[in-house]
Amino acid sequence: MKESIVDEIMNSPRAPMILEELQQAWAKEQSYRQRFYKEMTEQQKTEFIRGEVIVHSPAKKRHLEAVGNIYTLLKLFTQKHKLGAVFSEKALIQLTRNDFEPDVCFFKKEKAQTFEEDQLFFPAPDLVVEVLSSGTQQRDRGVKFEDYQLHKVAEYWIVDTEQKTIEQYLLEDQQYQLATKARDGHLQSSVISGLTFPIPVIFNEDELMNFLSKLFS
Repeated sequence: MKESIVDEIMNSPRAPMILEELQQAWAKEQSYRQRFYKEMTEQQKTEFIRGEVIVHSPAKKRHLEAVGNIYTLLKLFTQKHKLGAVFSEKALIQLTRNDFEPDVCFFKKEKAQTFEEDQLFFPAPDLVVEVLSSGTQQRDRGVKFEDYQLHKVAEYWIVDTEQKTIEQYLLEDQQYQLATKARDGHLQSSVISGLTFPIPVIFNEDELMNFLSKLFS
């Protein structure tokens, strides 16, 4: 059986020193985090990841359009069926170590009903959507993938606007499994009950409006 990190540390004579170093590093990181909370503003999209403040640069047109299309689709569908809450970009998700602002996120009704009007920090969503860019791709597929998985975000979409594809990951036995990777056909959400949509609507507003008109007719 592969030795865990904890076993490896405990088998070392340096275990007490390593523990002390970890405690000091954690305390230092948390002080940085508290400063981040005090200095963050509504004007910037910022995240706190592994002890660093990440300030996001302006997004490209295709990124903004994809985020807008996904938000519109999820917002209108969940409002129609009273399924929960959908937020876009400025919702600060506070996890154990990191603070993320996903491109789009969804909370089921049971969780959303506990939110207050002036709430600033939000728990792990039930579904998260990240739209890739050159500056975020590594984090979206790396630390965010791992952290969303760790905090039991049941469904995670990664959207590539260059390839016009969507990857749908579903949590199974505490691990993400790739359920769909496609640019055509339909995607059926596991978390948002009843939501099935043509994948191209994410990348084309006219197709989205046509789909929504049929959905609400």
